Amino acid sequence: MTSSPPPSACPAHALTTGLPPLSSATTCADPRGVYRRLREQWGSVARVELEPGVAAWLVMGYEEILTITRQERLYSRDARNWRDFQEGVVAPDSGLGPMMFWRANVIGADGAEHRRLRRPLDYGVAKIDQRRMRRSVQATCTELITGFAGQGSADLVAQYAAVIPMLAVADLFGLDTGQGHELLVALMALFGSADDSQAGNRRFEEILSGVMHARRHAPTGDLTSVFLANPELRNDDEILQSIVVMVSAGYETTTTWIAQTLRLMLTDPRFEGRLRGGRLGVDDALDEVLWRDPPMSNMPARYALRDTELGGRRIQRGDALILGLAAANDDPRVHTDDSSTELGNRAHLAWSAGPHACPAQVPARIITRTAVETALHLLPHLRLAVPAEAITPRPSPWTRCPASLPVHFTPSVAHSTARP
Repeated sequence: MTSSPPPSACPAHALTTGLPPLSSATTCADPRGVYRRLREQWGSVARVELEPGVAAWLVMGYEEILTITRQERLYSRDARNWRDFQEGVVAPDSGLGPMMFWRANVIGADGAEHRRLRRPLDYGVAKIDQRRMRRSVQATCTELITGFAGQGSADLVAQYAAVIPMLAVADLFGLDTGQGHELLVALMALFGSADDSQAGNRRFEEILSGVMHARRHAPTGDLTSVFLANPELRNDDEILQSIVVMVSAGYETTTTWIAQTLRLMLTDPRFEGRLRGGRLGVDDALDEVLWRDPPMSNMPARYALRDTELGGRRIQRGDALILGLAAANDDPRVHTDDSSTELGNRAHLAWSAGPHACPAQVPARIITRTAVETALHLLPHLRLAVPAEAITPRPSPWTRCPASLPVHFTPSVAHSTARP
């Protein structure tokens, strides 16, 4: 259940910090330019605005993020330590709520409690049949492409990249296709952190609660049943929130990874050549996206447990610190302008680091690689239908998923693949 600040909280729109918004880098055409300007003014730790009247630190340094993620006793994941939360600066209906308010799950815990809640997630991921997943995702991709292959044009975000991860994750947790599409709508609102964010979160949890109820009376081999049977999850709230973590993270990050990889391969001459037998392939593109446009640009959040110093900035107890994963990958101390030196290098921070690093990196790569390869294989002469600079991200302070990816290709008949 999402916790809320006290009802006396002043409306978030009543004040302004005068700081650059966190979304200034996720919604613009040149995020690296934004990082450069922030570094010139602040160094590796910059003050930004989360919403009008609510400020936080954006941590843009590679080493500084490693420091934060490895020091749980100083930088907590528990949002109940957030000073603006405690003092009512953040409104109860804030769009930041679904992403930043405390929940009874692995994201909001530290130390031994985090390890207890993390073990069921690691166990669940280990139970995934990777070969079955690959076949199921390929069948989903083929079915989607069959629906538009004869038209010669499509939007590879709305009709493809945004649908595949949700149906893949829904399948893992025992949801049907209709429920998967409902979750898709709810999660798009949740990750947007706008006025409809909390309504999206409520609908999201309602759908998952319904599946939990059904599986409690009729268990199957899906991950919902696995979580229900795990003795380390002590009550329904912990079970629900564990599923929430897996489904929400699996949807948004994988959608963005698929869309950004397709965008890269269709706009960058080094990868565009892959469509015509060039030397750089899908795995190279997947890794480059993790460096340049990672699935989560900004990861909420850590909260200082005492006054401290980070990157030359004085951090006060209760301050919120946002992990600028994209900015850290672009840190001039580790980043070069020669992208060829990064091919095969997986020292990026796309999955964060430390105890809270993403537990589902392998399934995410299976889904993304399968989706990209299937599109390249089944859509002959695939090319963008608009100039590359016309591709813009959809609104979110957390991710940089292209809002659309309109393409042309030679019309064809894509043959459906039977589901396993």
